[in-house]
Amino acid sequence: TKLDRDVAIKVLPVQLAEDPEALSRFEREAKAVAALSHPNILAIFDFGRQSNVAYAVMELLEGETLRSRLSAGPLPARKVLDYGSQILQGLAAAHDEGIVHRDLKPENVFVTEDGRIKILDFGLARQSLPGQGDDTRSPTVARSTEPGTVMGTVGYMSPEQVRGQAVDSRSDIFSFGAVLYEMLTGRRAFQRDTGAETMTAILKEDPPEPSGSGAKIPPGIDRILQHCLEKNPRERFQSARDAAFDLQSLSGASAALPLGSPPRALARPRAWVAGAALAVLLILASAVAYTWGRACAPARSPTFRQLTFRRGMVRGARFAPDGQTIVYAAAWDGKPIAAFSIRPGSPESSPLELPSADILAISPSGQLALQIGKRFIEPYVSSGALGEAHLDGGETPRERVQAVQWADWSPDGKRLAVVRDAGGSNRLESPVGTVLYKTAGWIGNPRFSPSGDAIAFLDHWGRFGDLGSVVVVDLTGKAQRLSDGWVSLQGLAWWPDGKEIWFTGTKAGGNRALHAVNRSARLRLVFRQTGSLTLNDISPKGEVLLAEEDLRLGIISRAPGQSADRDLSWLDFSALRAISSDGKRILFDEASEGGGESGAIFVRPTDGSPPTRLGSGVGMSLSPDGRSVIVGVPNEPKALRLLPVGAGEPRSLATEAFDVSWANWFPDGRRFLVAGGETGHGARLYVQEVNGGALRAISPEGVHLVPYSNLISPDGQRIPAIGSDGTVWLFPTDAAGPPRRIPGLAPDEIPCGWTADGRILFVYKPGELPAHVDRLDVETGARKPWKELMPSDPTGVGFIRAPHFTHDGESYAYSYARILTQLYLVKGLR
Repeated sequence: TKLDRDVAIKVLPVQLAEDPEALSRFEREAKAVAALSHPNILAIFDFGRQSNVAYAVMELLEGETLRSRLSAGPLPARKVLDYGSQILQGLAAAHDEGIVHRDLKPENVFVTEDGRIKILDFGLARQSLPGQGDDTRSPTVARSTEPGTVMGTVGYMSPEQVRGQAVDSRSDIFSFGAVLYEMLTGRRAFQRDTGAETMTAILKEDPPEPSGSGAKIPPGIDRILQHCLEKNPRERFQSARDAAFDLQSLSGASAALPLGSPPRALARPRAWVAGAALAVLLILASAVAYTWGRACAPARSPTFRQLTFRRGMVRGARFAPDGQTIVYAAAWDGKPIAAFSIRPGSPESSPLELPSADILAISPSGQLALQIGKRFIEPYVSSGALGEAHLDGGETPRERVQAVQWADWSPDGKRLAVVRDAGGSNRLESPVGTVLYKTAGWIGNPRFSPSGDAIAFLDHWGRFGDLGSVVVVDLTGKAQRLSDGWVSLQGLAWWPDGKEIWFTGTKAGGNRALHAVNRSARLRLVFRQTGSLTLNDISPKGEVLLAEEDLRLGIISRAPGQSADRDLSWLDFSALRAISSDGKRILFDEASEGGGESGAIFVRPTDGSPPTRLGSGVGMSLSPDGRSVIVGVPNEPKALRLLPVGAGEPRSLATEAFDVSWANWFPDGRRFLVAGGETGHGARLYVQEVNGGALRAISPEGVHLVPYSNLISPDGQRIPAIGSDGTVWLFPTDAAGPPRRIPGLAPDEIPCGWTADGRILFVYKPGELPAHVDRLDVETGARKPWKELMPSDPTGVGFIRAPHFTHDGESYAYSYARILTQLYLVKGLR
C-alpha cells in the first residue's frame, strides 16, 4: 500500500513461524536473495511478522509454472534453449553470492506471460516430511543444512544430496539437468515406483536415452544434458555460467541478446552491415580458437580398444615380453578364474593351459608369477602360494613361497619382490626374506622401476580399506612417500622412462582416475572418465592397460522366522558391520566405491523396512543393548566416536596415540576391544572402558582382529584373533594367560560367530565360493556343516565377508562384493 503496487504475500505455516531458529534462517536467506536483484530470480521486497504470522512480500508474477507448461508434453528445442539459458543465468547469479538453491524442479520455475523465467523459493522451502513416491509435488526436506541431512525433492536431487553429503553449486547443475531432460522429453529423468527406488536410480543409473521418448534431440543439447547429469560432481559443469554459455552457443546469434528480452528486428538498410560484422567476428573467433586449441590441447586424444566383453571380473593383466600380447586372469559368468591371452586385432581371447590362479607378474623371459589357491583374507587382499610357470604352458607350476599377496619381477628377471604377512606386520620383501618396508596396514601393487633400483607400491594405513599413499623404496630400504591423502587407491605401474609412477585413485571419493607422480612428488592428472579405473600395466611403448570396474557391495540377510534370504542392499556399497542379538536389525554403512568416502551409517530392520541414517563414518560395532554404535572416522586413524542410535549426542572415545584398525563391544556394554598399533610397531589388542581410563594391552604385537567381525565370546572372556603366525588363536581378554589353539580349525578358516553357551564357533573359509559355514566345538574340535551362503546370481561375486550370526544360528547377514570389469587398451595418454 505504500508504493501502490500489486505484490504477492507468502505466509509461513504457524509451526515454522513459531520456531525461532527456522524463522531466523528464513529471514537471513530472504535478505540474501533480496540482494540478488536478478531478472531471472523472484524478487523479495520485504519480510515481517504480525502476531503469529510470518510473511514475505514478493514480486507478483502472472503466468504459469514450468510444471504446468510441461503438462502438455515436451517443449520445442527453441524454447528449451531459451528457458534453459535463463534458468542457468539465474542460478549463476545466486551461486556468485554463495547461495545454492537445493530444490530446483519444474514447480519452482515460473514462466511469465512475456516468456521470462523466474526461479522461485530460494531457501524458502517448506519444512515438512516428504510425500510418498516420486511425486515432485512432495514438500522439500529441509530439516538442517548440515552434511548428513538429505535435502531436496525426490527425483531432482543430486547424488550427493541423496547420500546426505554437503552440497555446492554443482548440485544445482545436476538438478537443472533433470529439469532439462524433462523439458526435452516430457518425461522425468528418474522416476520409479517409490521414493527409495528413485533415489537408488539417481545413484546408480543413467536416465533413459532422450531419443527413446520420440523427441528429436539435437546432439549439442544432448551433450550438455549428459554433462549436467554426471554422477560425480567433479565431472559436471563446474559452474552454471559455463553451462549457460554452452547452451546459448547452440541458439545462434539470438543468444547474444539480453536474456528474457524479445529480439528486436534490425532495420533493413543495416542488415548487411550486421551480417558482415558477424562474419568478421566469427572468422576472428575461429582463428583465436584454433590458436588457443593448438597451444592448450594435447597433441592427440587417447584411443580406447575394448579387449574383454563377457560379464565377470578381471584379476590382473600384464603385457607379455613381446609388448603386444596381453595376458590376464578372469572369472567369467560365475565360473572359476582362468588365464587368457589376447593380441590387439584379435577378435577374442584364448584360454591358456594354466591352473586357476591370479597373474601377478611376467618376467622378460616369459616366466609367470602366479597366486595359486587364492583366498581373500580381507576385501582387497588375497593370499595364496606363489607359483611359477612359463607363458608357453605345458608344465605344472612350481610353488616357491606360501601366503604371498603380491609379487613382481625385476627388469632382468633375476629378482622377486613379494608382499606377505609375517612378524605381525605386512611386509615388502626383496629378495624373499629381506624386508624393505613394513606396515600395520597392507601393501599393494609393488612394481620394480625400469632400472631395477627401486620399487613403487601403495601403502594402505588400515587393514580394512584402500585409503593410502604412493611410496617408493630403494633396495636398501630407504623409503620416500610421494603422494598422500588418497581415499581409494589401487593399481600402479612405472612409465617406461622411469621418471613417473602412474596409478589410479581418488582423493575426493567417487570414481578412481589415472594420475602420475614423479620422484620429486610432483603430481598430475593424466585421465579421468565417468567410470572407476584401475591401472594394470604400461607397455614399453607407453600403451596402457586400464580396467573399468563396477564394484558393488551388497547385503544378504535371513530374518528370524524366515525361510528365505532377503537382499538388504541399500545404495551401491552396503558394508555390513553387525547384526543385533535378536536378528531383527543390522548395522551397515554406505560409501563410495571402495569405501573411500566418509560413509553414511545406517541401522535397518531385517524385515526389509527402510533404514535409519545415524551419521557419518565407519560403523564398527553395535552395542549389546542396540543403543550405541562405535564409529571410526576416515582419514583420522586415531579417532573413535560413540554414536547414539536414538536420542543423544555423539562423543569421542579416548584411544591415546595409536592407529585404530577396528573396535568391538564387550557383551557387558561397559568396555570395548580395540585393535591397532603404535607407529613403527605391529598391531595388537587393547581393552578400553567406555567411560574413560587407560588403554590396557591384552595381546603381544602382531595380533589382528578377524576382519569385520564381532567375536568376543558371550561371557566376555575370550576373543578369536589372528596371531603373528597368520593363524587364529583364542586370546584371553584379561591377559591372564597364554592364547590357545582352536582344535579342528583349519589354517585357512576363520570364526564368524558364537553359540550362546560359548562352546561352538561358526567358522568358514574366506574366499571360498559358495561360503560353507560349519559349527566347530572349541573344546573337542568336532564339527558339523551348518549353512551354505551365496547370492543367487554368482557372476562377478569375488568374495563374501565374514557373516554375522545370532547365537542360535538361525538369523544371519553377510556382505558380498560383485566386481564387473572390462579391460581396455589405451593409446595416446601422453
